[in-house]
Amino acid sequence: MKILNYELKKLKIIEQIAIVFFISVVIPTSISGFVINNINQQSVRHQLRESAILVASMVSDEIDFFMETSETTLAQIADSLEYLPTRALKEKFIKDVAKKYPNCENILIVRNPQELENLSDRARTNEKLVLSTQMKDGSFLVIIYSAKNWDKQLFKSLENDNRQVYIMDSSNHLIASHNFTPDVFKETIELLPDEKIEDAPVQIGDEKNRPVFYLHRTNPDLTIVVNTTENMAKKAIIDNRIKIILAVLVAIMSMVVLLGFYIYYLYINIRQLFKAVIAISKGNYQRQIRLLTTSLTPYEVVFMANEFNNMASEIHKSYIELKKKNAELKELNEFRSNLLDTVSHELRTPLTSIQGYTSRLMRQDIVIDEETKQKSLRIIKEQSERLKRLIDDLLTIPDIEGMRLKADNEPIWLGEVLEQAELLLRKRDGHEIVVDLPDDFPQVMGDKGRLEQVFVNLYENAIKYAYPETQIYVDIKKEGKAAIIQVKNKCDKIPDKKLKSLFDKFVRLDDEMTRTTRGTGLGLFIVKGLIEAMNGTIKLSSDDEFGFCVTVKLNIAG
Repeated sequence: MKILNYELKKLKIIEQIAIVFFISVVIPTSISGFVINNINQQSVRHQLRESAILVASMVSDEIDFFMETSETTLAQIADSLEYLPTRALKEKFIKDVAKKYPNCENILIVRNPQELENLSDRARTNEKLVLSTQMKDGSFLVIIYSAKNWDKQLFKSLENDNRQVYIMDSSNHLIASHNFTPDVFKETIELLPDEKIEDAPVQIGDEKNRPVFYLHRTNPDLTIVVNTTENMAKKAIIDNRIKIILAVLVAIMSMVVLLGFYIYYLYINIRQLFKAVIAISKGNYQRQIRLLTTSLTPYEVVFMANEFNNMASEIHKSYIELKKKNAELKELNEFRSNLLDTVSHELRTPLTSIQGYTSRLMRQDIVIDEETKQKSLRIIKEQSERLKRLIDDLLTIPDIEGMRLKADNEPIWLGEVLEQAELLLRKRDGHEIVVDLPDDFPQVMGDKGRLEQVFVNLYENAIKYAYPETQIYVDIKKEGKAAIIQVKNKCDKIPDKKLKSLFDKFVRLDDEMTRTTRGTGLGLFIVKGLIEAMNGTIKLSSDDEFGFCVTVKLNIAG
């Protein structure tokens, strides 16, 4: 049976946040908006129904009040007419009352019921209301209200209401209306049942958002219909629905924008973390995380970045230390190689001479004259001293490198030191040493033995590379509380790059391939260490006049 292994896609943090945001915010917010919209719709429907019932009751109350007021007024007019003796006076009185009574269109006296019925039919046809009362002589006093006055009186409290209100008689003939629309009125009439429930508001029609109620009265026989218009329903329900949907969308978009900024800053900072980790993995231990810190930057990210930077700094320090140790090991290895090379070149030569001349003196098969003996002994002595100086130089190196070299500094005369150093020279090769030392030059602080070793090395270096038959100059002067001693010769100008390295171990002016003079390359290194042990300074310079110039600065005694 073959088993299929499905590897789930590893989502980025932005994709994960987007999924979580959609599941935890967008879906619940949308559902909440849908529920709120339905609750609001149900609430608005209930409010529209209750307000329609209230309007029907208000109109019914207005009709009762209007009928009672009109009947009282009609009775008062009838009583007043009983006291007027002539018809002319009665007609004049009726005209005066009609002028003072703005709600009526006309007031007149009808002789018999048949005439009253005909008048009422004509009035209903013209949407006019007719009220009458019978007088003592059998005639009828009639008040006719125009549709305009009738509507104004009944719908005074509904002036700003957008509902449509219709008042119809027993034959569904319209006698008053508010916001009348012929098409809507026709549709509403078709919804009325044949058998009406009396004195109670009843809802008709199938439109949930547009409730239609009727209220049938028995006294007088009228039907009040209250119709909620489409615009009103739209404003109350649809507009609210749109507002809720827009509010939900605005809320979601606001959260999206806020989350977008948050993700933006988080993504930038996480990318910085990624780049730093990659840089560290590739050996760039100096890389530091530079966060874009705002109020949206999480504390954990800032903490992690700081810890990472501290770790990188420690790694970099360890790397530098390791690099330094490697350089020291390399230098030590080079020192070992150079030491072996020095031993092979510099130690072997005097040892060979010593062994050769010693063997000659010990031979019994030949006769050696006194001059030859003295010459051999002198060479053995010179080579022994050379060997001793070389060994002393080699033994001095660890003290210089470990900064353990100590000098017994005391006031000394430079003249004595320079004279003794000149006596210790092995050979001058035809070079005269010219010393310019003032007679009254003060003493300097230093170690006499080591200072002699310094000038022996300087003299040997100056002689070794000077032009043939040229002088070696030693100039001494005082600057403040310091003595300035310069040892210089005339030779080729030394390149700046080479000049800077002459104080290093095993460095010579002539390299191994072009070596023409003997030496270990330790002289100037040892000289620098000795001068510094005596609290002095030394530096090299070279120009076209003096190719080799060493300047030593020592403290004046006292």
